[in-house]
Amino acid sequence: MIRLALRQFRISAWTAVVGLLAVAAVVLATRPHFADAAAAAQRACGSDPHCPALTTFALDNTATRTAFGLVVIVAPALIGAFWGAPLIAREFEAGTHRLVWAQSISRTRWLAVKLTVAGTATAVATALLSALVTWWAAPLDHAAAAVYGTFDQRNIAPTGYALFAFAFGMTAGLVTRRTLPAMALTLAGLLTVRILVTEWIRPLAVAPRVVSMPLDPDTTGYGSGGNILLGVGPSTLQPSTPDIPNAWIQSVRIVDAAGEPLTDQVLRATCPTLGQGPRGPAGPAPEAVRQRMRECVVAINEKYHEVVTYQSGECYWTFQWWELALFALLTTLLGGYAFYRIRRFRG
Repeated sequence: MIRLALRQFRISAWTAVVGLLAVAAVVLATRPHFADAAAAAQRACGSDPHCPALTTFALDNTATRTAFGLVVIVAPALIGAFWGAPLIAREFEAGTHRLVWAQSISRTRWLAVKLTVAGTATAVATALLSALVTWWAAPLDHAAAAVYGTFDQRNIAPTGYALFAFAFGMTAGLVTRRTLPAMALTLAGLLTVRILVTEWIRPLAVAPRVVSMPLDPDTTGYGSGGNILLGVGPSTLQPSTPDIPNAWIQSVRIVDAAGEPLTDQVLRATCPTLGQGPRGPAGPAPEAVRQRMRECVVAINEKYHEVVTYQSGECYWTFQWWELALFALLTTLLGGYAFYRIRRFRG
């Protein structure tokens, strides 16, 4: 049975090998020059994290960094759709599962061997891909000081995503018994779960840090408080996002001593002329407008302040291990359901 599973998986395995070799070739060809450029920028800047040389270095390599990041992001989806979904659905469509089960091979063993072969390949391929990209991007990530911006493209989290996508695809194929519907369900399911985890579940893993500070009259702006789902909200003060290296900024709010947010009524009463006046062409605001803005922020500062909620870079590996464990648990649950369903299968 193991030999049969390996033979069935050989095309997928060779595809993964070719893909990894292609990525490795690009990484090895570009990494030395990339590292030299990063070292030169670091020498020019010393300990200054805002040095123009570091900014230029980061901007010059944004396109390549984005391309590598997309490869890591897309890989779990491709594995789920093209490895997981057809794994069992294709057997049902062709009817070959009956031939195997007729050879004194139990359904449980049949499924266990197939999952072991393909699941191991999934973990190894994704881990190697993530390791290559993480190593290549290390100088740029250090210069950018924004580790959470590439969280799902680095280190061990992508392996968890790939294992979950593979298990989801396999389960979808087992339920639908059709390859194409299973592939579509896998892509939709992976996207949905990733969004849920990123937006609602991940922030619960570690208690965030909260820091208060006065509003800065020189950097606080004014504009629409937009809402993606409900449309554009009322205009309000918009404090600039603080520069905290390697931090995940979760929210920036303006509140009073009791924690109540700044309302439109209070803002209008304190700054009645804010937002008024003719609108000129796009460009820097006139000095008179900027002065009114500063005076408004100073007045608001008497009762309100800025509150920043964030996760520090020290928690990065906690989130990485936590997310890997979460997706590994989901993978285990899907695998358990697959074994339960295959034992009850009729046909």
